[in-house]
Amino acid sequence: MPLYREQGVVLRTQKLGEADRIVTLLTSRRGVLRAVAKGVRRTSSKFGARLEPFMVADIQCYEGRTLDTITQAVTLGSYGPAITADYDRYRAGSVMVETAERLAEGGPSPELFALLIGALRTLAAGKIPPDLVRDGYLLRAMAAAGWTPGFEDCVRCGAPGPHAAVAVQLGGVVCANCRPAGSPRLDPTSIELLRALLQGDWESAVASGERERGQAAGIAAAYTQWHLERGLRSFSVPRS
Repeated sequence: MPLYREQGVVLRTQKLGEADRIVTLLTSRRGVLRAVAKGVRRTSSKFGARLEPFMVADIQCYEGRTLDTITQAVTLGSYGPAITADYDRYRAGSVMVETAERLAEGGPSPELFALLIGALRTLAAGKIPPDLVRDGYLLRAMAAAGWTPGFEDCVRCGAPGPHAAVAVQLGGVVCANCRPAGSPRLDPTSIELLRALLQGDWESAVASGERERGQAAGIAAAYTQWHLERGLRSFSVPRS
């Protein structure tokens, strides 16, 4: 059976039989890959810990009729322990990997693959609040998938900003004339935070207040789920 190597981020795992797992990974060249890791639930397993959620690994697989089988795994990014040890990081990371899996349904994307690894690395480092890392990832991932939100000029008519209303179904901020009924109005500083998150300006993002972060988080979640056309289960994980 043909052997191949891949680099992948472990998105989730599920038990299979007494000692095996099915591992779902986002890979650099194949998109989403589901493969069996045999014996990884045994204490004697040599690479079980390398195939836990949020880990980045170089894997060797052989092709099977239904599922491929992982035969080797070498750790490239050990982000899992730091993320799972902190509940808020775990909540944020869960949203990120679920979003990545949904976006990868359209096929492999090196940009989305690299973006997820960078976000998990930042999340594991613990220097930036987890909610900001999550929301920055969501906005930038949607942009990489072709749905770049606009937080400057009106996304409908192009009227110069600043504008306070956000219409996620239209793609960003809208002027008073274009604002659909029920569209939320945000504080100017919340719009600034959304721009900072989209641009990866962590210095400005970290300087924001709780009100701005709450408003920005609501827009990031709504915008992501609107374009994915279904909700994300991980958003329902309760806060600590």
